Order: sequence, then structure tokens, then C-alpha cells
Amino acid sequence: MVVASVQPDFAALAATPVVDEPFPHVVVKNFIRPEDLDAVFASLPAMSSGGSFPPESLSLAPLVNNLVEQLQGDVLRDAIAAKFGLDLADAPTMLTLRGRTREKDGRIHRDSEAKRVTVLLYLNPSSAAFERQEGCLRLLRGPDDVENYAVEVPPVNGTLLVFPNGPTTWHGHRRYVGPRYTIQLNYMETGAKARSELRRHKLSAFAKKLPFAA
Repeated sequence: MVVASVQPDFAALAATPVVDEPFPHVVVKNFIRPEDLDAVFASLPAMSSGGSFPPESLSLAPLVNNLVEQLQGDVLRDAIAAKFGLDLADAPTMLTLRGRTREKDGRIHRDSEAKRVTVLLYLNPSSAAFERQEGCLRLLRGPDDVENYAVEVPPVNGTLLVFPNGPTTWHGHRRYVGPRYTIQLNYMETGAKARSELRRHKLSAFAKKLPFAA
């Protein structure tokens, strides 16, 4: 029987305390439970190129589509709002999928000011590269050194990372080139900059659906 739904561990998110170093965040291991992860991973779309893909630009299996819908739903929104003491009731969402990491990816950065909260869900099995700390996201103490990190998050086993964006939310990872499946969800601000970014997101979805799109 083909499984068409997945049950994220929202209770584990609710029970996980916020860590303040180097900036407020939560890491929830096995947010996608082990019994669901293999099926989710096997259902992910083939993504031979790097970059971010809106779900509208991809042909998603029912299981992945169900997961995307749940991530954009009220249960996760309310859990994150309660966790960080935020009002996200009217915050637009922007969701993308990544399937490959390129050499240029992972450079130290903060997310756009239009993104109020960043949510990253890692859907990869363990690998030798990740065990060597390649491609493992690091929450950094500053903008200058990827080795100056307080927390490292391997992109494996259905791990969920959530953090509100701010002036010190520097993050990045060591060089890694290869498959690395991530779903990124952002709760956006409501100003002009956020509206512009959401418009670009919709245009990207349209462009990547065209036959000549890479």
C-alpha cells in the first residue's frame, strides 16, 4: 500500500526548548519520524540542478505534497509562534525545495530582512560526507569564520531547524557538492520588500515550469 500522508512530530517541537546560543533557535531531531522518512525520501522529486524550487514548479508525489501542505498549515505556524512568542497569524509563507548543493552554496550569510522566521527541514539519510561535517549547517557566532560556530546541524534524518531572523543570525556550512534535500519555509514580513520577494517567488515557479527551464 502506498502511503499518502506523513505525521510530523509536532509534539516534539512543542517539547523542545529554545536555545539562545548563538541566537534563539530550536532543533528537533526526527521531526519526520524514522518510519516515515524512507518513504518521504523515496518520493522526493529528481532535482539535477542546484537552486531553490517552489513546489508549484515541480511534479510532487502525493506524500511530498501532503508534507508541503502540513508545513504551510496552522499547526506548525501556531507551534512556532508559541515557541518564540511571535504573532504569525497574518504572516505570508514562502516555501521552496532544494535537491542539490553547489560549490557556491553555504557561504556565510543572514537571510533576507523580508523573511521573519526561517524553517529548514532536512530529509537526507546519513552519509560519509555529512559525517565529515560537509554540508552541515552551522549557527555562527559572527560573519567571518565558518569554524566559529555554536551549533552544527547535520542535514539528515528529518531534522527540523527553526529560528527567527535578526541582525546576528549568521549561518553557513563547509563546502559540499552533491545531493542534499531541504525544504525551506519562511514566514514573511508584510512590507514592500517582502511583497517583492514573494512576487519573484511566484515568477520563479512559473519560469521553472516552462519546457526550456533547467
